[in-house]
Amino acid sequence: MADSQCGKALFETCTLSHLFNIEHKFVQLRTESLTLRIHPSIKLLNIENESHMDKVDAKLLIVDDDKDVLLAAKLFLKQHIKIVHTEEKPENIPDLIRNEKYDLILLDMNFSRDATSGKEGFHWLNKILEINPATVVILITGYGDIELAVQGIKEGATNFLLKPWENKKLLATITTSLQLKRSKVELSDLKSKQQHQTKDGGTDTRVLIGQSLAMEKVMGTVEKVAVTEANVLILGENGTGKELIACAIHDASKRQDEVFVSVDLGAITETLFESELFGFKKGAFTDAKEDRAGRFEASNKGTIFLDEIGNLSLGLQAKLLSVLQNRTVVRLGTNKPIPIDVRLICATNMPLYQMVNENKFRQDLLYRINTVEVIIPPLRERIEDLPLLVDHFLNIYCQKYKMPVKRVNTSTFRRLEKHTWPGNIRELQHAVERAVIMSESNILEPDDFFLSKVEGDRPDAVHTSNMNLEETEKMLIRKVIDKHGGNISKAAKELGLTRASLYRRIEKYGL
Repeated sequence: MADSQCGKALFETCTLSHLFNIEHKFVQLRTESLTLRIHPSIKLLNIENESHMDKVDAKLLIVDDDKDVLLAAKLFLKQHIKIVHTEEKPENIPDLIRNEKYDLILLDMNFSRDATSGKEGFHWLNKILEINPATVVILITGYGDIELAVQGIKEGATNFLLKPWENKKLLATITTSLQLKRSKVELSDLKSKQQHQTKDGGTDTRVLIGQSLAMEKVMGTVEKVAVTEANVLILGENGTGKELIACAIHDASKRQDEVFVSVDLGAITETLFESELFGFKKGAFTDAKEDRAGRFEASNKGTIFLDEIGNLSLGLQAKLLSVLQNRTVVRLGTNKPIPIDVRLICATNMPLYQMVNENKFRQDLLYRINTVEVIIPPLRERIEDLPLLVDHFLNIYCQKYKMPVKRVNTSTFRRLEKHTWPGNIRELQHAVERAVIMSESNILEPDDFFLSKVEGDRPDAVHTSNMNLEETEKMLIRKVIDKHGGNISKAAKELGLTRASLYRRIEKYGL
């Protein structure tokens, strides 16, 4: 490309990091092992103690067909930026940015085939943004065409520089653009995390309630494991509060100020598993209209809670194991591994050790997730905690529905203690909520809780003695729904009903 007007280069003669005054078309600097020719389009300024300055943690690509410009820019920028790559041929840009993750690209507007119009520069700008719309591009030109630069900004460039430039201005422009990119990335990550949290829902409260010996043991384990980075496996029946335990571990950990992302693996189909957990690139499949981070990326620096991990097929278990071993994810539609830093907590109500013996669950995955196990007792084994739990839920729902504070009398508590609570805490919570809504008195009676009149039920059995057909059907439906943790689709399938038919029966029986 055409030479621009001579610029001043200031060097000191000792070493490459020292600069001295000279005015010439090219500056030739010799050391014992290297000869450099500095292009006049670069105005070098004396910067004191450069060798002691901290480098910016970033990767830059400079694209220009002038070798002297590339050499001079790289010589200066390597003193301030950790990684600086250069490229003479713009046609190599697509391969470079597909194989490397650049934080910023300095792109010349005019190459030898098109010396002044900037058309080649716009072509490669559009190609870069087509491959990765988030790329930060700074345009450089030696012709001072402001309208050309403004057009470049409109087409997606972040900033522009005119040759000859001063190093201070070059470095300031790069630093500002990198800060802008990082701010955008942080905002995007925050929005993504908020979306995942909103989508996944949350727990009404993260308070662990209980004074029984069984719960004191659980709380002691939570306290010990929370301050570590150990992977945790939580085991327990449906409705025992596995997610609540996971939240308690996160809240007491060093990651408590970071995000907590809960994922119900039982609700994610096999075809959506990778896109949901690992993310995808725009165009990876028909509905991929924009880049999206998966749940693992969204939980970076925080905690990811994988509930119902026992529901995964062997194929999906292998994919999850690979991510946990390598600590990286690869979005669908790309081949770039993205490092992740997450605290892993898993949970299931399924017998994983039995499943390992039956070759239904990978033993290596089990050992990866169960560094520490927390076993949550069912409510029937911690019945002494019932009064505390009932009072807790009464306070929540009386406040929620703006009702006077309601209480439970002694006879009602005796009745509640005799119930076997196959749905555990979730069943109790729903029973208290219904009682608060339906009772017209401030003192709740046994009938307000709509409990079965059959005592001594086992969680896995339905006794039908002294029950008519409707009562039997009601009891069966409730137990199957509790068995599947409120999942209507799974309950309907086991009962041999359609979802619509099951919903009608739920409404009929007030379940």
